[in-house]
Amino acid sequence: MTHSLTTAKWTLEQYHQMIVAGILDGQPVELLNGEIVEMPPEGEPHAFYSHDVAKYIEHLLGEDRVTVRQGKPITIPSSNSEPEPDIAVVQPLGREYLRHHPYPENIFWIIEFSDSSLRKDLEPKAKIYATAGIPEYWVVNLQARALVVMRDPVNGNYQSRITLTEGTIYPLAFPDASIAVRRLLD
Repeated sequence: MTHSLTTAKWTLEQYHQMIVAGILDGQPVELLNGEIVEMPPEGEPHAFYSHDVAKYIEHLLGEDRVTVRQGKPITIPSSNSEPEPDIAVVQPLGREYLRHHPYPENIFWIIEFSDSSLRKDLEPKAKIYATAGIPEYWVVNLQARALVVMRDPVNGNYQSRITLTEGTIYPLAFPDASIAVRRLLD
């Protein structure tokens, strides 16, 4: 007789109850598809680039147009997910975020900086974000010094996926904002 392994799935409400109760204190985790997943520690390049690029985007677009959240949760109710992307460029709703983390409809685009988490960022996270309808998702591959740009979410997958190492990119939500790809990679 063989036994299959069953993983317990958690709801957003249960996950929030664990946070309030202090069960997850000190543990770098995020909720992905109902599973509590450990986040690898940030190395120096990861921490540097995510902070530097967040400041750059905030300066480029202005605080009146966006809020740039670094390593803070976003809530995706449809998949019981509450990932903590390196950068989430969201609507500037101010104190509204005291009541809830940004929902997919509040998110312009997401950026992840990937070294050891590359597989997780390119596969399950991309699927979660596409299923939620987040229009644009960028993954900065720190190993290859390349930017993976995913756009046009349809049926849980991004229809457009290109890899850039140079040139200029214009975020879908801000076609007037010119971002040099090398600025994200160097």
